[in-house]
Amino acid sequence: MSTFAKNYFMPLQFSDLGIHKELQARLVDLEISVPTEVQKKVIPFLLEKKKDLVALAKTGTGKTAAFGLPLLQLINHEENSVQAVIMAPTRELGQQIQANLTLFASYNPEIAVVGLFGGATLKSQVEALKRTTHIVVATPGRLIDLIERKAIDITNISYLVLDEADEMMGALHTEVETIFKEIPKTTRTLLFTATMPGVIKQLVQNYLSKNAVTIEADMATIGHQGILHQYTVVEPIEKLDVLLHFLYAREGQKGIIFCKTKAAVNKLGKNLAKNKFSSGTIHGSLTQGIRDRVMGQFREGHVDVLVATDLAARGIDVKEVSYVINYHLPDTYEAYVHRSGRTARAGAKGLSLTVLQKEEVAGIADFENELGIKFKEVKKADSGSIEENNTLLWARKIFKTNYYFWVKNKTTINSENRRLTVSDIASIIADPAANGLVWFAPISATVLIMANASLFVNDTASVLQITMRPEKTSHSSWLAISEETDLIPDYWYIGLEDNLIGTQRTTGYHPRF
Repeated sequence: MSTFAKNYFMPLQFSDLGIHKELQARLVDLEISVPTEVQKKVIPFLLEKKKDLVALAKTGTGKTAAFGLPLLQLINHEENSVQAVIMAPTRELGQQIQANLTLFASYNPEIAVVGLFGGATLKSQVEALKRTTHIVVATPGRLIDLIERKAIDITNISYLVLDEADEMMGALHTEVETIFKEIPKTTRTLLFTATMPGVIKQLVQNYLSKNAVTIEADMATIGHQGILHQYTVVEPIEKLDVLLHFLYAREGQKGIIFCKTKAAVNKLGKNLAKNKFSSGTIHGSLTQGIRDRVMGQFREGHVDVLVATDLAARGIDVKEVSYVINYHLPDTYEAYVHRSGRTARAGAKGLSLTVLQKEEVAGIADFENELGIKFKEVKKADSGSIEENNTLLWARKIFKTNYYFWVKNKTTINSENRRLTVSDIASIIADPAANGLVWFAPISATVLIMANASLFVNDTASVLQITMRPEKTSHSSWLAISEETDLIPDYWYIGLEDNLIGTQRTTGYHPRF
């Protein structure tokens, strides 16, 4: 068996793939030791062959290293010219590719990687290109801007890489074709895509060499191996409540919610903020500065839930994303692939949940047949669970200090209509269940006293009274809370009677059900 065949079919380490020792050592420093399937196939091909490549590989399988490591070896750092251009559909994805290549290349500081994206001034990027530049990572639009300004010359590049090519050949196909017309016919083109729609096949036919090689990396199923695909059916009026119930159950986990439109992203983002979820929004109409800040907060764990449109989320590469929610069913199979591919990164498990209305259920079979995956229907939360969840969310909006109580049933805590003493409070805290209470936050008698809170139970109404003065609270009626008014009530009552949760401002101790 030839060396190429051995490395191509049975590599175990990066050394088996042809990666030189200095780069191997850098990978060890980065704690990257075992190549992924796409890396096993693509790296030796790029190093040993001279042909164009079409690589079918799923999002999150290590594509950046698959093309980035060979390029770093193939670049002649002694030559002061742009030798490789890597195109990405979004600034966020481009930034990630640039950051990864810079980390890989740190073993050789003479290799210069420059990023060309929106958000930075054209002037600063023109100045950067005046210095030694070997590899350029760019979005198509910004690259064309700089070509037209004569700031960059790509007429002699040796390599052109298209990452997420199926996405670029949607809204950006004109720009991509313009760039292909700028490069020489001798340029080696490396195209990476998760799907093969007709526009990609046409691109391959028009611009890649006739002997281009197609490599598939573990594409038996389009979706990630570790993804559980589920859907739930809801009525339009209950869609938000079902979503909030899901999010509350997974609070603390990272997740991404996809909406079809910018308006839907903004609306849902406001609803999540009202219900005190740690969330952020990104879409194409936001400035790059805002998008960068939100993405940074998401990656660093300051934001748990990201609400996004398809295009804005293309650059999200966060390993800890536990779930993806399709709040609106995507229009294309490719969009579903890219959405679900945001979770189950780097071998982890993940969930892709699609929220459907009844008339949309029939379309699930088409997704299954086209993508080779299987969806499982899960029942939506029952009305009792949703009501309980809404009570929790309501309480957290009202009491910023998180002192939440619920009288579970009409169990008499104190037969007399009087304030509870410190001893009474201590007894309730010691055994809340015996007193018919469910506690939704850790609490102590000391905390209650310090908060100037007292408890009072009305035998007939089964009401737990909390006397406190929230910093800022508002209400509109018995059943609803509004953030538009600014009231500081003397007393708030949280009670349960025939599953009816309510609040009332009063100057006495007895609420009027």
